[in-house]
Amino acid sequence: MIIEQLYTGCLAHGAYYIESNGEAAIIDPLRETSPYIRKAEKAGATVKYVFETHFHADFVSGHLDLAKKTGATIVYGPTARTRYEAYHATDGEMFALGDVTIKVLHTPGHTPESTTYLLIDETGKEWAIFTGDTLFIGDVGRPDLAIKGDLTERDLAGMLYDSLQTKIMPLADDVIVYPAHGAGSACGKNMSKETTDTLGNQKRFNYALRATSKAEFIEKVLDGLTAAPAYFAENARLNKEGYEPIDRVMKRGSQALSPAAFEAAVNEVSALILDVRDAADFAKGFIPNSINIGLNGQFAPWVGALIPELTQPIALVTPNGQESETVLRLARVGYDHCIGFLDGGFSAWKQAGKEIDTIESISAEEFGKRWQQNPAIPVVDVRKPTEFAIEHVKGAENLSLDNLNDHMTEISRTEPVYVHCAGGYRSMVANSILKARGFDNVVNVEGGLAAIRKVDVPIITELPTNH
Repeated sequence: MIIEQLYTGCLAHGAYYIESNGEAAIIDPLRETSPYIRKAEKAGATVKYVFETHFHADFVSGHLDLAKKTGATIVYGPTARTRYEAYHATDGEMFALGDVTIKVLHTPGHTPESTTYLLIDETGKEWAIFTGDTLFIGDVGRPDLAIKGDLTERDLAGMLYDSLQTKIMPLADDVIVYPAHGAGSACGKNMSKETTDTLGNQKRFNYALRATSKAEFIEKVLDGLTAAPAYFAENARLNKEGYEPIDRVMKRGSQALSPAAFEAAVNEVSALILDVRDAADFAKGFIPNSINIGLNGQFAPWVGALIPELTQPIALVTPNGQESETVLRLARVGYDHCIGFLDGGFSAWKQAGKEIDTIESISAEEFGKRWQQNPAIPVVDVRKPTEFAIEHVKGAENLSLDNLNDHMTEISRTEPVYVHCAGGYRSMVANSILKARGFDNVVNVEGGLAAIRKVDVPIITELPTNH
C-alpha cells in the first residue's frame, strides 16, 4: 500500500495518491492531470477511482479531466448532485482498491455533501482518514460556504459537530488524518502548518474537537470568520456543473503574442493585463493599467479575490519560461480565459518603444526620514484588519487589499500616499490597482512593516484578544 500526499503550497492544498496491488485512487486532485497519471504509469497501476470529498470552493478540481483520460470512476458521497456522470456512494459503502478498502463516511457540515474516506489496510486495520474540509490539522472546515434556503451557518455548524462526534471521534487514536488544506487556506481560520497528524493528537489539541457541547462548538467555530473570497461560489459551481477541458484552456492561454499583437488583442476584447513578475521588477516599469499579482506569493487566492469575473479575458506579462505555469495556476481557480502572453516579456515591450509606467518605491529608511519630517503623511496599510489590530504604524489607515476596491474614495488623489503591507507583496498589488484607477501619487514602501519596524517610526502595538 502506498499513500502519497501531493501538496501545493500556493493553494495550501493536499491531494492524495493511493495505490495497492496495481490499482490507484486519487483524492481531491488539482486541475492538472499529468502528475497523477505519471505516478500511476510509473508504477504500472490503473487509476480506478477519483474520490471527491465535496464540491470544492477554493479551486477547480481535476476530477473530470482525470476520469476522461484514465477511465476512472468519479465518486462522491451521499447528497452530492452533479451535472456529469459520477457515482454517488451511500454512507458506509465500501470500495475495493487492490488489497485495501476505502469506506465512505458521510460527514456533512462544511457542506451538506461533505464526505470523509476511511482507508482500511489489507489486514483490516483502519489506517487513515481523508477528511477533505471536514477536519483540518488544528481546525475544522468553515460552515458558512454552502448556505442555501433555510439552511444557516449555525445549522451547518451543528451538522459538523454531529459528524465529528459520530463518525470521526470514535476512530482509533493512531488513525492518520489527511486533510485537503493547511495553513494559508481560506477554508478555515486556525489551520496548522503541519499537513498531517494522528487523530489522537487532534482529539487532544484541536480546539474544535475539545468542545464539550454542541453549543460551545458552534460558537467557537463561527467566531472570527471573515468573509469568504468572492470566487468561492463560482468555483463550487464549476465543480458541481462541469468545466472546459484543461488541455483546451492551456492551448488558448499559451499563445505567444508580439507587442503589437498583444496590444491589439487587449484592446479587441478589453482584456485585463496581469503582470506576474516580482514586485521590485514591476515597480521599475510596466504596461500602463496592468495589475501586478506576483507568482512568488499567494497568487491564485489573490487573483480570485481581486478579479471579480472568472470569464474576464486576461493577457499575461510573465518572466520568461513561466508562461505555461501562470496559465495553469489561473486555471486552478477557474480563470480559463487567458488570451495569450507577451512574447519576450516586458523587455520586448520596452524594445518596441511602447508606453510604460512606473511606481515610486522607497526603502523603509527613506520612509522613516519622510515620516520624521511630516508625521501626518498619509499612510495606507493594506494588511488584514486582524494584522493591523495587533500592530501598525502610528496614524496609518487600514484599507485591506481584498476590500480596496470598495474604499477608493478614502484615498487622497492630491498628495503622496505611502502604501505598505507586511513584507511588500500585497502593497505592490494594491499600488498597481490604484495606479490603474488614476492614483498617480502612490509610493510603495519596500519590505513592509517588517522593514519599517527597524527604523525610527512609532509602531502602535496591541496584544491579540484570546478567544
